[in-house]
Amino acid sequence: MVTGKPYTDIEIGDGYVIREFDQNIDPIELMWHRDNEDRTIEVLHPTDWFFQYEDQLPIQLKENVSLNIARHDWHRVIKGTGSLRLKIFKK
Repeated sequence: MVTGKPYTDIEIGDGYVIREFDQNIDPIELMWHRDNEDRTIEVLHPTDWFFQYEDQLPIQLKENVSLNIARHDWHRVIKGTGSLRLKIFKK
């Protein structure tokens, strides 16, 4: 099923989503964006992908490390090698 989004939600639970960004994604699809709710993301496996908040340097995503994203804060992910799998808790 084509959703037009650069990721696939592979599991939806009570209060969380497990989301995967495929290794074959075109980096141009990983655009700056804002979300309508606060979120906490947890990295589920070793990766060399990065995360960037607006007006800050990119930070490497690390397994079992959580990041908080405030509602309407601009942010993006930056492609590394392999796929990226995150657990996203919406608040």
